[in-house]
Amino acid sequence: MPASRTRHLCSVAAALVLTVAAPATAASAATPGSDGLREVMFVGNNWDGTADVIRSTGDFAKIGRIDVVPDKAARLAEINADPIKWIYYTSIRNEVGQGHDQYVDDMYSTPDGRSVVVSRPSFADVVSIDLATDRINWRFPVAGYRADHMAVSPDGTRVAVSASTANKVQVLDIDTGRELGEFATGDKPHENFFTDGGKYLWNMSIGEVTTSLDDPSWDWTKGDRHITIVDATTFKQVRTIDMRQRLDAVGLKDFSSAVRPAAFTPDWSKLYFQVSFFNGFLEYDVAADRITRVKTLPANPATNPDRTTWLLDSRHHGISMNPEGTKLCVAGTMDNYATVVDRASFDVGPLITASTPYWATVSGDGKDCIISEAGADQVTAIDFATGQKVLSVPVGDHPQRVRLGHVQADWTGPTGS
Repeated sequence: MPASRTRHLCSVAAALVLTVAAPATAASAATPGSDGLREVMFVGNNWDGTADVIRSTGDFAKIGRIDVVPDKAARLAEINADPIKWIYYTSIRNEVGQGHDQYVDDMYSTPDGRSVVVSRPSFADVVSIDLATDRINWRFPVAGYRADHMAVSPDGTRVAVSASTANKVQVLDIDTGRELGEFATGDKPHENFFTDGGKYLWNMSIGEVTTSLDDPSWDWTKGDRHITIVDATTFKQVRTIDMRQRLDAVGLKDFSSAVRPAAFTPDWSKLYFQVSFFNGFLEYDVAADRITRVKTLPANPATNPDRTTWLLDSRHHGISMNPEGTKLCVAGTMDNYATVVDRASFDVGPLITASTPYWATVSGDGKDCIISEAGADQVTAIDFATGQKVLSVPVGDHPQRVRLGHVQADWTGPTGS
């Protein structure tokens, strides 16, 4: 690579690190505030088509439940009338959904706590649902035939959604559903992050994860997998990162370059991420543009070593970081445990038995890691300080994404549905 090009990439990488603002901590109170809002957690029950709303701290008790597919009959009629839509709908059900419809992937509440915005894979759309009535405020059909992970801007005004079969991210006005812009990604865009107070938008594409061509020799069939970073105002590409050479450099040639769940440090200087098939995670220095550390986590001897039996190529799927940036919480999906890892030493805490833990996030007060147990229909809190299990709370069928949000202070569920 020419020296001028190398200097340019380094300067861009440094700018992405040095100009970012640290994300807000998760230490806000879960009790009603002076703004009339109450902090909660939304738990998306993917196979149910519901979302449980629970307390964001303490006992994580259930507050209410919403129906995220109130228009199910209309959507199914629309799909059944279009052969192409029906083929994709059936494919999503049989492959990604493991024989089940995927009704809710991701969700974020609006700043006023009156609505929740939900991406619905099987219906290939994003909808805004009124929390008081369970009625749809607006609906946005995404490009292609499947909606996936989302991200909300720090000011709560924009939501980015991965249109996974169209290989693009679309950014919407959270109040109206109007598209503000879009940008191209690698194959099958997945996770999204707003950084630098909403200045940049990162997307991780994961390629094809539904085939059985999981042997390393067939890795090339999985498609173009890279991180795309754009200016979140103009949606112009700032940088791309292909982890293939970086993984090869640290001896992980037999693992996919598909970046799965990830977590940034509070200053955004380092990225901790999981890749397909790997039981562990990696540390990536953003400015230096290289993987600096690799952590292999324990393998459950009961886990089938055949990669083709693993859920959507996910050996481990789910990682979060406490607000101080000192601890990581990792969901060992196919190994059926979750654990807290010290970020400085990479020392591993107790392995907390869990049934297909599929996501990890942080409680409202920042004290606990919250994992979704898709195989047990519950969410479980793990203390960041001790690594010990705190409690589990039953939720709906096949919980996956868990997000912090807000509702009106007196909300207990829809009343007008």
